[in-house]
Amino acid sequence: MYKIGVMPGDGTGPEVTREALKVLEAASEVANFKYELVHYDFGGDRYLATGEILPDSAVEEFHKLDAILLGAIGHPDVKPGILEKGILLRTRFELDQYINLRPVKLYPGVYTPIKDKGPEDIDFVVVRENTEGLYTGAGGFLKKGTPDEVAVQESINTRKGVERCIRYAFDYTRERNEDKKLTLCGKTNVLTYAFDLWERAFYDIAEEYSDITADYAHVDAISMWFVKNPEWFDVIVTDNMFGDIITDLGAMIQGGMGIAAGGNINPEGVSMFEPIGGSAPKYTGMNIINPLAAISAAQLMLEHLGQKEVAKKIEAAVIKVTSEKIKSLAAGQMGYSTSEVGNMVAEFVRK
Repeated sequence: MYKIGVMPGDGTGPEVTREALKVLEAASEVANFKYELVHYDFGGDRYLATGEILPDSAVEEFHKLDAILLGAIGHPDVKPGILEKGILLRTRFELDQYINLRPVKLYPGVYTPIKDKGPEDIDFVVVRENTEGLYTGAGGFLKKGTPDEVAVQESINTRKGVERCIRYAFDYTRERNEDKKLTLCGKTNVLTYAFDLWERAFYDIAEEYSDITADYAHVDAISMWFVKNPEWFDVIVTDNMFGDIITDLGAMIQGGMGIAAGGNINPEGVSMFEPIGGSAPKYTGMNIINPLAAISAAQLMLEHLGQKEVAKKIEAAVIKVTSEKIKSLAAGQMGYSTSEVGNMVAEFVRK
């Protein structure tokens, strides 16, 4: 029995989450597991109505869950940053979800803007540190609003935080069992303090994993190679800021935000899974948004919970839909409605 929190969120979040839950139901029938859903209405509408973002009582409840499935956060009538920091970042930090896991995989039938590259070339994973770095909020202003204003934003990197992220990446690379190659992405030639720590920890831990090839590349070089030679990569580990940037680049080469999903992982606690795309408020209620990223988030959640075989069935069903059914990942251009795509994936999982 899994206890799963469901936070549909804003805009089209509830629509894509609805389809992910259809597929979750189909998966439970096939794999014969049971689950209980706990629904949360946190997001822009609740904030505008009550002024409440994420109460302490909800965070306490989160700790009792097995996983959380998130739709999307972002409301056009709420100033950017309020919901993102108050819900997304707070959940990540409070639940110590110190890994952001982002598979970058091009499925058959999905368009990539990279010429002459196909599914056999684009299949890697980014492991991003998720609770330190520039996103801790350390820093502040001096003489704000004056001509002498100073703004300081500090990147906080602890040996413990860096080591546990790197060790997770080595373990993940070993379990993934592809090329068994792990690349550290950094900027050692400029960020000589933070990435000195990262590099030393990386090669210290690499000595324990003789079966894995460990190498290093600057973030700017990796950004170029994602476009020129994505087949070079197996697993990449990096800090919070660089991970945020290169995973969006990864989403574009795998076909766009409509197919990209990720997990905020606490290997010893509660993890949260979400589609990477935003809330797309202009499509709200139109039943035309692509739900495959949300369905893939549910797939990642089941894989994390140990339901690996049925997770593979979900991925196979998504591939069948991308290669044989829908015309495009873009909203309104799939050739099917949001609910029809969800129905197809669920039916393929059952078959």
